[in-house]
Amino acid sequence: MASSNSTNLPVVLFGYDSSPFTQKVRHVLRLKQIPYTFIIVPSMMPRPILKDNFNVTYRKIPVLAIGKDIYIDTSLIIEVLEHRFPTSRGFGTVYPNPAFRPLIRGFASFWVDRPFFRLTTGVIPVEVWRTTFGQDRANLIGHKLDAEKLGRKVPLNLSGLDDHLSILEPQLTGHKWLFHTATPSAGDVALFYQLDWAEKISRGEGVGDLTGGGAVDGSGEGIAVVFNAERYPHLSEWFRRFSQYLGSLPSTETRIQRNDENGIRQILAELKSTNLSEEVTILPTPAPPHTALDTRNGIKPGSLVSIAPDDTGRGNPTTGNLLAITPEEIVISPGGIGSQRPAVGEVRVHFPKVGFVVRPLSRAQL
Repeated sequence: MASSNSTNLPVVLFGYDSSPFTQKVRHVLRLKQIPYTFIIVPSMMPRPILKDNFNVTYRKIPVLAIGKDIYIDTSLIIEVLEHRFPTSRGFGTVYPNPAFRPLIRGFASFWVDRPFFRLTTGVIPVEVWRTTFGQDRANLIGHKLDAEKLGRKVPLNLSGLDDHLSILEPQLTGHKWLFHTATPSAGDVALFYQLDWAEKISRGEGVGDLTGGGAVDGSGEGIAVVFNAERYPHLSEWFRRFSQYLGSLPSTETRIQRNDENGIRQILAELKSTNLSEEVTILPTPAPPHTALDTRNGIKPGSLVSIAPDDTGRGNPTTGNLLAITPEEIVISPGGIGSQRPAVGEVRVHFPKVGFVVRPLSRAQL
């Protein structure tokens, strides 16, 4: 647990139970023993709590607030939690061996969160895609989804998952943790949250939550045909070990359900009462901002910009005035939606630089 000189700003996670990326951040918060509030939001758009209070139109989950600093995407959220809640203040770490940090970040972002995730989503029971959730995700991706075709591809995705597990199995031969660290790292979190979610969702566990009640829990074949102790003994033992390790730690979460209006109102009032620091809070980076290139690209501080992911969700950019940009982070003051300013007051929204597209805007484009 943190020592008394740790930050007093409220930490609030917005997400939902069947979101694998929400679980990823919850695991990190527990490993680091950071007290936080978990506010449940819908699995599908719209999410007025984010739009009205922070002017965030970004449609992916989770979103993390530390006071009035709002963080987007787990790749940035984890780095921010590690930086702002360091071991020197009594918190845990997800980088027990700092030398492996760049490698672990790449493993999480460019292997597990992308090609591996495409396979785990490919084992979701076909019933899910027949609901309004399927239409919502079609809007996210930008094209129609054929539920029956996705159902027929489950065996192919199971085979693809098997291919990845085969590559990973030797990494755990003779070692407790994925990157051979003394305690679990962000690399262990990255693989565990995906496998844990895939194992559950493929059996139909959590599909009711995922679809807003459109599907019933319990239908699905699971992933045991490829992920089992006989086929991958080291991965299976590691999976059990990490689950036990995580479960042995005290929970630091205060949970607020979607229908708890008083609880939500209280947390939002707490966020509203916090003050932004005079200087923009950004992560330290090895190299400073590349001002010359940023200026040539029309994205120097003070300019009006739009920010969107470079893969899915590009149709829901967040716009605002650019406050800071580094090789790894973009910070904006989000623009008003219509005539509305953020309900909690002035906020700063932080995006990772990698994986997002920043474009300059003119006032006429708003």
